[in-house]
Amino acid sequence: MVVEIGSESAGGVGRPATALTLNPRAGTCIGILIGSTEIQVILADVAHTVLSDKTINLEIDYSPQTAIQHVRRLITEAYEGKWQRQDGLLGVGIAVGGPVNPVTGTVLRAGGMPTWAGVDMRELLGPIFPDVPIFCDNESNCSAIAEMTWGAAQGHDDFVVYTLDLGIGGAIVAGGRVLRGIAGGAGEFGHVVIDPQGPLCRCGNRGCIEVYASFRAPMAEAERHFGRALRLTDVVEMALGGDALCRALIARTGEAGGHGLGLIGSVFNPTLVVVSGRLAMAGDILMKPLAESFERFTLVKHGDVPDVARTILRPSQFSDNGACMGAVGLVLRHHGRLVN
Repeated sequence: MVVEIGSESAGGVGRPATALTLNPRAGTCIGILIGSTEIQVILADVAHTVLSDKTINLEIDYSPQTAIQHVRRLITEAYEGKWQRQDGLLGVGIAVGGPVNPVTGTVLRAGGMPTWAGVDMRELLGPIFPDVPIFCDNESNCSAIAEMTWGAAQGHDDFVVYTLDLGIGGAIVAGGRVLRGIAGGAGEFGHVVIDPQGPLCRCGNRGCIEVYASFRAPMAEAERHFGRALRLTDVVEMALGGDALCRALIARTGEAGGHGLGLIGSVFNPTLVVVSGRLAMAGDILMKPLAESFERFTLVKHGDVPDVARTILRPSQFSDNGACMGAVGLVLRHHGRLVN
């Protein structure tokens, strides 16, 4: 289960302490992201080292049957050329791009994945992983697990995850525990209604934060400008490379996202906000206007409190695999092997 990795000097007399870590050959875990426009599969060992990371981009609202086909293929590819065998699999964690009941594994009403409502994830993927435990949670909740275990929220027991992507999501962590709500629907920040007469949201309501602050409309604008289909990561890469339009679109999203985050700040007044999602890879292009807008719209301003009482905004330390790594964390936590 554990292996020695060397000796640690205790700074005094006696035998030096032996440093231990989890034996990476003690088994493997699979993390799967079922996102609104992509499926990602990560194969990791028990020391959370990523052995394989595979992603496929899909059209929005793909079917569960399509998902099964791609998951099977990505799993096969993940194990190709690896010494690990699938019979050493400890479990599978699934991060779902919408609210999911973590107890039953059933997807709830999901605006970005309407055909998935009512789908039992364990029943769907069980035939691929017979006799292997399967764990499910919302992708933002999984991101929160990854951030507090290995990422930007290490050392924090109370924080909020704010996901900015083609949709908007979130997670709430209090006392080191993710707050999921009675049915698994907590943290759906993107579907807080700020204007009941506003534009129609994909969830069926009008005037949700997501309508104004997600990257869906800016993405369409970018595709019209460049005359081709784009991935969100393409826009981020072009922005980091200096493209003026891409930078402006991300900055505009940051400003709108800060408005929504200001509402969340007024409700929770969190110690820390970790900004996740693929837009977080844009760094200051996103974070600067987001922080300025957050300061403008949240109730407690920086000037009202000392530095130690100010909400910290911090981008995710994961590029585009935080949710999938959190799904791996679901498995490790179940087996008592979740270590920093």
